[in-house]
Amino acid sequence: MGSVTKIFDTLGSNVVKQARANLKKKKKGDSNLSKNLSYKVKGSSIEFILADYWEYVDAGVKGKGGTKADGKAWKLKKVTNNKFKYRNKKPPFMAFNGWTIRKGIAPRDSKGRLMKRKGLLYAIANSVYHTGIETTHFFTDALDNEVLKLGDEIGEAFALDLIDGMNIKSDNVTITK
Repeated sequence: MGSVTKIFDTLGSNVVKQARANLKKKKKGDSNLSKNLSYKVKGSSIEFILADYWEYVDAGVKGKGGTKADGKAWKLKKVTNNKFKYRNKKPPFMAFNGWTIRKGIAPRDSKGRLMKRKGLLYAIANSVYHTGIETTHFFTDALDNEVLKLGDEIGEAFALDLIDGMNIKSDNVTITK
């Protein structure tokens, strides 16, 4: 295993640990996002594997706002970027089905009888549409922190791997490291 590969392996492990800890601080530690977070080192490159919606959780999504049926304004969640925002299309309500099941949220009527889940899912999707998704920076902060810790290590590792891969020829004698 080359020097760069070892550094990338350590980097990946540390980023995954820190990103999971960041999600836990935001009370999202038991999510599929946390459980499916991993990395692969392939030669001199690293690949992080995240759920397809990770960027929305990391960067946040600005809500539409507006007023509720009772005339009160929706309270928007804190979003620190303008990258994503809800305009006129609500999130698909079935995207919240697995989440409500994991959280044990079941719709019940006033007598305690179970009701259909579709209405609950629609209400959650409507709330998310109007209030947004708060910025977490769970992954970008973890990656930035760990890359900054590397400092000169990565340059030295690249240089060592480069030297290890060189063939030096002199007077018909080949020296390979």
